[in-house]
Amino acid sequence: MADALEIRDTGDPFDAPADTLVELFESGDFEIEGRMPYSSNLTLLVHFTDAEGTDVRGIYKPGQGERPLWDFPDKLYKREAATYRLAKALGWSVIPPTTIANGAMGEGSVQAFVNADFGEHYFTLYEAGVAIPDLQQLCVLDYIANNTDRKSGHCLLAPDGHVYGIDNGLSFHSEFKLRTVIWDFAEDPIPTEILADVQRFVDAGLPVEIAALLNPFEQDAVMARAKAVLSEACFPHDDTDGHRWPWPLV
Repeated sequence: MADALEIRDTGDPFDAPADTLVELFESGDFEIEGRMPYSSNLTLLVHFTDAEGTDVRGIYKPGQGERPLWDFPDKLYKREAATYRLAKALGWSVIPPTTIANGAMGEGSVQAFVNADFGEHYFTLYEAGVAIPDLQQLCVLDYIANNTDRKSGHCLLAPDGHVYGIDNGLSFHSEFKLRTVIWDFAEDPIPTEILADVQRFVDAGLPVEIAALLNPFEQDAVMARAKAVLSEACFPHDDTDGHRWPWPLV
C-alpha cells in the first residue's frame, strides 16, 4: 500500500454531483490509492470509475481497520453513514455523501472526498466569519448525533464556500458524551429555520434508514436530544469545566 498522500484542491466540492455519489459508492468497484495521514483508524483514499471513465474519489473506512474502544461497539463506520443520513433527514448539506459499501478490506463506510482548503478549519473559519450558518447547523447536528470527537480540523471549507463535517464515527452513543470545539454559539438562540428543520424531523419520527444502524437505546436517545433542542431553543454550552472539548483540538 502507498504511503500517506498529499491531497490538493481540484476546484469542486466533490468529484461528481452529490445526489449520484451514494448510488455509485454502493454499486461500483473501487481501487485503493493510499492511506490518509493523521488518522487513528485505517482511512483510505479510493477511486471509482464511472461509465464515462471519470474518476470519483472517496474515503473508505473498513470495519476491520478500526481500533477497539471500551465505550463504543465496533463497526463505527455505520455511525459515519448514520450521521450523513441524519443530516439529510434534517435537510442539511453539512456532511459529505456517505454510505456503506464492500471493498477489498470488507464492509466499511465510503464518504465523498471533499476538495477542501486544508489550511482552514473551524477556528479560522469562525474567526473570519465564514459559513456561519453551516457551522451552526453542524453544531446542532453534533448535539443530536452526540458527536464525541468534533475537532477543528474535521470542519472542511469546500470551494463552494460551504463547510462539511468529516470523521463522524464516534457518534450516537446512548449516553450523552458530546465533545466538540463548536462552543462559540453557546446559549445564543438557535435560528428559527434550524428549529423548523428539527421540528419537522421530530414530527416525522426517526427514519428507518437511520434506525437500522443504531440499537434501540441509541434510537431513543437521538429523538430525546432532538426534542431537547426544541425545548431549549438555544445552542448548547459546556458546563463541565472543559471536559466536553476533544483532544487534540485541531
